[in-house]
Amino acid sequence: MPKISLWIGFCLAFCLSSCAIFNTPNTSAPKNAPAKRPLATKPKGAYSNYVRDIVRTARAYTGTPYRSGGNDRRGIDCSGLICSVYTEVGLKVPRISWQQAEFGNEIEDVRDIRPGDWIFYVPDAGKAGYVSHVGIVTEVRSKTDIMFIHASSSKGVREDNLFSKYFKNRFVKAMRPF
Repeated sequence: MPKISLWIGFCLAFCLSSCAIFNTPNTSAPKNAPAKRPLATKPKGAYSNYVRDIVRTARAYTGTPYRSGGNDRRGIDCSGLICSVYTEVGLKVPRISWQQAEFGNEIEDVRDIRPGDWIFYVPDAGKAGYVSHVGIVTEVRSKTDIMFIHASSSKGVREDNLFSKYFKNRFVKAMRPF
């Protein structure tokens, strides 16, 4: 009988200690933890108010090596760059490029592309329509000079012109997120 009483007491203590109403929340952040901004599904205010921070943050990744599945400055892939940049400015976006390709409004005319828009392209010009790479438009200099930043699998994070010989035949579409 003492073993059963001891066992019941142990179980009761365990259940009560694991119940949320008996636990005190840990409100202290770990030392050296970066301040976190709350994530929002949609930006507070106009998306255009975030574009300057998005472009500045994206450019801070310039030179970061490419790493498939990477999410930080030690190594990053194209969709990870988008996700990391937007997270840093306080916005939540999908992580995977095909999900990003469905997030927002498609831009019908290339002449309507603006900084902050996402462009999608394919690595092989023969695979038209299959989205596998994404970048953020950083600057629109003219209708044939649109710069975007992306994580190149061979050269890491860099800026390129959408109308360069390599990219103009690989372009699939542009999206304006949110």
